[in-house]
Amino acid sequence: MMFEQLGLIGCGLMGGSFALALKKAGLVKRVVGYSKSPSTTDRARQLGVIDVEAPSALLAVSGADIVLIAVPVASSEATFKSIRDRVTPQTLIMDVGSTKNDVVQAARRGLQELAASFVPAHPIAGKELAGVENADADLYRGCQVILTPTDITRSDHLQRATEVWRAVGSRIVHMTPEAHDATFAAVSHLPHLLSFALMNAVCGQSRGQNFLALAGPGFRDATRIAASDPAVWRDIFLANRSEVLAQCQLLRDQLQLFETAMQGADQRVLEALITQASSARAHWRMTEIT
Repeated sequence: MMFEQLGLIGCGLMGGSFALALKKAGLVKRVVGYSKSPSTTDRARQLGVIDVEAPSALLAVSGADIVLIAVPVASSEATFKSIRDRVTPQTLIMDVGSTKNDVVQAARRGLQELAASFVPAHPIAGKELAGVENADADLYRGCQVILTPTDITRSDHLQRATEVWRAVGSRIVHMTPEAHDATFAAVSHLPHLLSFALMNAVCGQSRGQNFLALAGPGFRDATRIAASDPAVWRDIFLANRSEVLAQCQLLRDQLQLFETAMQGADQRVLEALITQASSARAHWRMTEIT
């Protein structure tokens, strides 16, 4: 499997890492990149992430047989519309967005009949530091990539998408866009929201900075992802808000159980709640992390 040209829309961490991964695996001859910021595209070329700078998304995909869209999910529809005239039914088009149902709908509107060539993808990978300077050819090695084909997705494109992600070292999972969004609202979007909220709760107190000065590894672990890109997570929360709000309610229910137990000084219930969580976490660590 060899691609003549990757058209890369968005030359940041995720897109840049994909380009480097394809190059390292010998899967692509040329990478043409476009970013909204010309300085980003220029830097990507200087770093060898891309070979050619394109002045527009349309020209980046001209002649490409594989296209990766690595832009904020809120920009998906406009991006699809901007490239529609230069992609063909034979062009494999993928994204790396953290929500899928909204992106699928955006592809239907933006690509129209060419949406059959779109294979929605979500690599479960990343770094705390964004930007093309942090692009890594091994970012996707060993990670899971969720592919969410729809009823119109061409089977040959789905097969090619599966093969290319496997070729860069990823493990592939297939699920529907709806199942994806429900799943990641629970295990990704809610944890990010909690991390942001926890940081704000502490910093918003009059003695918050004094508290932070004494914070240890537990607080650092719990708030590590609060350093994530604000615009990216604003878009994710809004794009998947119904599922995230449902998870927020489930969390409130759990918080209420803890608060009630503490208010009543109920040692038995409090310990049972903690034990339930501790046991579940220990079991998950053994079966999923190791």
